[in-house]
Amino acid sequence: MAASTKVSEKAGRKGLLGRKVGMTQIFDADGSVVPVTVIEAGPCPVLAVRTPDRDGYAAVQLGFLDKPRRLASRAVRGQVATLDGRRAKRRVEAGAAVVAKANCEPKRLVRELRGAYEGAEVGSVMTVAVFEGVGFVDVTGTTKGRGTAGVMKRHGFKGQRASHGVKKVHRHQGGTSMNTSPARVFKGKRMAGRYGNERSTMRNVKLVSLDAERNLIVIRGAVPGPIGGYVLVRETNKIKKVGVAAPTGKKKAGAK
Repeated sequence: MAASTKVSEKAGRKGLLGRKVGMTQIFDADGSVVPVTVIEAGPCPVLAVRTPDRDGYAAVQLGFLDKPRRLASRAVRGQVATLDGRRAKRRVEAGAAVVAKANCEPKRLVRELRGAYEGAEVGSVMTVAVFEGVGFVDVTGTTKGRGTAGVMKRHGFKGQRASHGVKKVHRHQGGTSMNTSPARVFKGKRMAGRYGNERSTMRNVKLVSLDAERNLIVIRGAVPGPIGGYVLVRETNKIKKVGVAAPTGKKKAGAK
């Protein structure tokens, strides 16, 4: 138990919630064209702070984009603001500790970032300023859902021949290479099925620029998801080793 508590108290990576605005291109210092993605990140109020003593782990809970109160249940509204209900009054009369509230509107997107964050308090707001001095980030989102797709679109199969007995099955999968033994199809066989709508992370992507006035960050390349899709941007923990030579295998005795 002591080891798990020690892991949960590690410093958390800088991060923000946002949504994908779209892609464009900019010119680098040497005049080369750079494809970039613009992300609206934050402002993200801190809705809760998890501590190892009370919750068993360390984390901060962030919210993004206001949700109309008519679309939020009472339980959701009670997480961000104090509601004068009978249950709350009974808890106060019984001497229960009052949990701090952010006193803001309900949020459309709520996520937790694991780790200990110094200075993070309930009600404080995190902006793109947290990425000052950060060179590379990890972007997590949900890929575009493409519905049920065949093997050519889903896995890149080349399909069957266009002649010599192939009739109206040019895009079909073909045989699955099973016979009397083992008389079944192995799990994981690449076949047609649902394509997309999966959680995906782009690792170690270069952060090109920040726009604090409009809460925008510009990232090199593409990020998962459609325009308007929600994403989580965090400081990367993948460090490239520079100047380390690749290991070379030794030849065995007698090898040519």
